[in-house]
Amino acid sequence: MTKTDKKILIYGYGNPGRYDDGLGIKLAEEIEAWTEKTGIGNVYCETNYQLNIEDAEIISNYDIVIFADASEEDIDNISLSMLSPSDSKIEFSMHAVSPAFVLDLCKKIYNKKPETYLIHIKGYEWQFSEGLSKKAQNNLNQAIEQARSIILNPGKLAGILNKTA
Repeated sequence: MTKTDKKILIYGYGNPGRYDDGLGIKLAEEIEAWTEKTGIGNVYCETNYQLNIEDAEIISNYDIVIFADASEEDIDNISLSMLSPSDSKIEFSMHAVSPAFVLDLCKKIYNKKPETYLIHIKGYEWQFSEGLSKKAQNNLNQAIEQARSIILNPGKLAGILNKTA
């Protein structure tokens, strides 16, 4: 299988009813529209409010998985990191399970371990309202370009890994 034949999943999660918390979902929607427009056929997009254990089955069908989520962490604009399986406990916070936990389940249940990454997109506003703050929209635009670069050049991922924009 050549690099361009790899099946890629963009999985955005968050709550679009909480302003910038919808960044991950917005990224997946933008990438889906772009791939449809450009005819890129090896990229698929999923969205949800939170990750669930059932997502292990979904990601088992892909070679590369890129989770996208809004972040309140102290990052610049966006951050890309590679994930390793982790059986850390389920978190009962805004997101039920972590991407690393989903990857761990995928490995244990389906004996598959897709290359898995997380794009964190810096958010600023979290009140109950739809839309994105202006600064978050700028970060989303950078994340979209990052995701497009990964899709077009999946073999060059190591060159941009763990860098922040």
